[in-house]
Amino acid sequence: MNITETPAIPPTAPAPSAWPTLTTDEARVLGALIEKQLTTPEYYPLTLNALIAACNQKNNRDPLMTLDESAVALALESLRDKKLAWQVSLAGNRVPKYRHSFADVYRVPDECVPLLAELLLRGPQTAAELRTRAGRMHAYGDLAAVEALLQGLADHGEGPFAVKLAREAGRREARWAQLLCGPVAASAAAGEPAPAQVLTSAGSRLDRLEQEVADLKTQLAGLQARLEEIAGPSGQ
Repeated sequence: MNITETPAIPPTAPAPSAWPTLTTDEARVLGALIEKQLTTPEYYPLTLNALIAACNQKNNRDPLMTLDESAVALALESLRDKKLAWQVSLAGNRVPKYRHSFADVYRVPDECVPLLAELLLRGPQTAAELRTRAGRMHAYGDLAAVEALLQGLADHGEGPFAVKLAREAGRREARWAQLLCGPVAASAAAGEPAPAQVLTSAGSRLDRLEQEVADLKTQLAGLQARLEEIAGPSGQ
């Protein structure tokens, strides 16, 4: 795979019908790149190994996936074709790294990007769940602010980028879904009866601990890449 950085050219916003539709693997890779940029910026852009680990985290991911190097590389290649990801080649770097260019393609407010990243990584969620989980990437004032942003994504003139699903039996609140992977199936909108999902304080603490472990893995991969760069040819 040969993904190269190209000179910055002011992009022209495509018509709504031209927005690229993401596959499941592409959604996971793009969501992981956005998340790590905002939660561990010191280790972003990501090495391929760090990106694989981020895609296959066991927390804050639904469904759980086990993408191998080939699958992530193919997703990166496809995202490059859609102008959503690039390989970064810096002088002295021996290990390729990858970054996203989400904002160049999907023209949404900056504060909406973490919400869409969470929807890409974890599927449909309520506004309250999104406020808690995306709060790792951006501080949201209150629930009303998050709901307003989600509604803005649904009403976006160049979208829609999100949709509010019908409230399912057993749930107190309706969930939101992203539309970057295409329209939501009618069955998903109607939904099967499901138990109410409430974020308990214990669950929130567990989420935070698992996220810290995942971030440490990302940092370790970044440190390993830096050591390889420092070693240079003499370390071969």
